[in-house]
Amino acid sequence: MILLTFNIINHHLQFRKNEQISDEENLKITENNVSSILRILENHHVLASFFIEISLVEKLKPLIKKIVSKGHEIALYNDNSEIAEIETVKRNTEDFIEKIIRGIRQKEVTISVNELKNLEFSYISNIENANILFPFKRLKRSTEIFEENGVNIIPESISPYSQIPYNDFVFQVVPLKFYQNMVVETIKNEDFVLIYMNSWQFTDLEKYRFQVPFYRKYNSGRKMENKLENFLQWMNENEFAFSRMKDFVF
Repeated sequence: MILLTFNIINHHLQFRKNEQISDEENLKITENNVSSILRILENHHVLASFFIEISLVEKLKPLIKKIVSKGHEIALYNDNSEIAEIETVKRNTEDFIEKIIRGIRQKEVTISVNELKNLEFSYISNIENANILFPFKRLKRSTEIFEENGVNIIPESISPYSQIPYNDFVFQVVPLKFYQNMVVETIKNEDFVLIYMNSWQFTDLEKYRFQVPFYRKYNSGRKMENKLENFLQWMNENEFAFSRMKDFVF
C-alpha cells in the first residue's frame, strides 16, 4: 500500500530571509502549489493525506474545503504549538469540514502520546529532519506501525535495500528510476510505503526568490510537478494501491 502525504507548512518562517514576500503573497503561493498537487492527484485518481500546519489552518479554510471536496484527508502538522492551540484548531476545523481529524504529524516530538490521545487523535505520523546529508544516511530502525496507549504510531518508511528514508528531499533529488526501485523493494518487504512531500517544493523558485539552500532548489517547481506526474503514472501502470492514512490505519 502506498500512503502518499503532503505537508502544508509555513515556509515563510522556515526560510527566515524572505522579508520581501508578504504573508498574503506567501499564502497565495501555497494555495497555487496545493492546487497543482490536487490537479495531478485527480488526473491519476489518487487519494492522499494533507498535513496542515496548525498556524496556517485558519488562513487556509477555502483551500481546506477544496482538499476535502476532492476526497482527500485533512490532518494536522504540529511545528511548535501548545496543546491548547492544537485542541482549539482541531475542534474548529472539524466543525468547519464536518469530519473528524484522525491524524497529526510532528517533526520534533513535543506533545506526548497521552495528551494527543485525549484530543482524540487516532494516529501520529512522526518525521525526521532532512538536510543535505541526513536523507542519505543509512538508517536501521523499525518501520512497523505500533500502538501506544491506544494510538497508532506510524514511522517514516525506509528502503530495505538502500536504507534511505522516503522523505521529501529524497523524492526531489533521487532519480525517478532509482526511487521506483526503492518502492518495489519496499513493497516486497513491508505492508506499506509512507511517502511525504512539502507543498513549497512545488514553488517556482526562479520567480519567487525564497532564500532556500542551493540543494533545495534542484528539481523544484515545475520539475517537481512533472516528477510527481510521472511517478503516479508509473504507480498506476504497475497497479500499486493508494490509501489515505486514516483508512489504512483503520
